[in-house]
Amino acid sequence: MTRATCSLCGQQAETDEAPLTWLTSVEDGRKLLYCDRCTRENVRNIEGKLDSVYW
Repeated sequence: MTRATCSLCGQQAETDEAPLTWLTSVEDGRKLLYCDRCTRENVRNIEGKLDSVYW
């Protein structure tokens, strides 16, 4: 079983399913997960649709 992991900070969820408060993004054909903390800290960049490379 692989735990859901935040693509920015590496925080792991308690299960393989991402919590409902986490963000799912598809970038360059890859599914990425962001924890609620990283999502809140980068909401303006996310809304502007900037790739995470620019965060």
